[in-house]
Amino acid sequence: MKFPKHSNNKKHAGVRLCCFGVLSLCIFSAAGLSQSSVPDLRYKEAPEWPIQAASVAGTPAGPWNFGQVAAVATTTSGHILVLHRGAHPLMEFDSGGKFISSWGNGMISEGKVTSFAPGDRPAGGSGYTAVYGPPGCYSCGAHSVRVDPQGNIWVVDAAAHVIYKMNQRREVVMQLGTKGVSGGGADNFNLPTDVGFAPHGDLYVSDGYGSARVVKYTRDGKYILQWGTRGTGPGEFGLPHNLVVDAQGKVYVTDRDNQRVQVFDSNGKFLDQWTDTGGVSTLFMTKDQQIWTGGVLRNLKGEVVARLPGNPGGHGTTVTESGDVFIAQLGRVVQKFVKQ
Repeated sequence: MKFPKHSNNKKHAGVRLCCFGVLSLCIFSAAGLSQSSVPDLRYKEAPEWPIQAASVAGTPAGPWNFGQVAAVATTTSGHILVLHRGAHPLMEFDSGGKFISSWGNGMISEGKVTSFAPGDRPAGGSGYTAVYGPPGCYSCGAHSVRVDPQGNIWVVDAAAHVIYKMNQRREVVMQLGTKGVSGGGADNFNLPTDVGFAPHGDLYVSDGYGSARVVKYTRDGKYILQWGTRGTGPGEFGLPHNLVVDAQGKVYVTDRDNQRVQVFDSNGKFLDQWTDTGGVSTLFMTKDQQIWTGGVLRNLKGEVVARLPGNPGGHGTTVTESGDVFIAQLGRVVQKFVKQ
């Protein structure tokens, strides 16, 4: 696949984001816009979400004991799914924070994705690997949860190299990848990161930590094509970490290590890149075709519309029908921003 040597990014020139620590908090500066000139959305952070559980005596039991919260998603009933790296890795709450149910013990692998020190990275190779066994941690393969337009729940287990599709009864009805087997072919992944859904039903997987590609499948899981190699040029990836698809079928991929979002057509042809996003870890496509890049809302040209107060960054995002925004933080919390 050939790509243009240069992309027209003048409208996107600006200061990049810098991300620090497990909270994935990011400092934002858009092209031609200072933080003070980018309007905060009319949102207010909820003081505590979810609601504390109660003890058998009826007293508050303290904050929820989440592990690192990798992702959040909204079900067709408006409930919030929380995918975290701990016991009961999938938890379901109503939008107000009332606990509904949990499941998934034994489902998510215990492997943990780790990074190489820069001097130890092979030339042109991945900067990431995984550790298994006692040095790992419980359910640490948990990386992404998405709900497709039909209400199916998709969970990415990065360390197990698999993506599970579950119906609304939480039954696994399809699996992409071979559990415990890494690879770069049609039927294997190498530490995958996310899954996205085209308007006509095709699927895209960002195979990000060990590989550097996007893989496309039919709705039934049949391989169609793939694109991407390790690098910094157009169509190349340092770490394809998240992806979403718009109503026209264009695919938006966070290239986190190269601190940009790349845009492709449905066959992987490079179209554009947004270089003012920094190392953002999360993307979410809204129903009105705007994209949350962390705590920053953009239109489909990559232009900044507004931002959430505090620029929360995060590792996963979802938005409810009423417009409330939930952000998963690896710092073991879920932030809820309520639309005013």
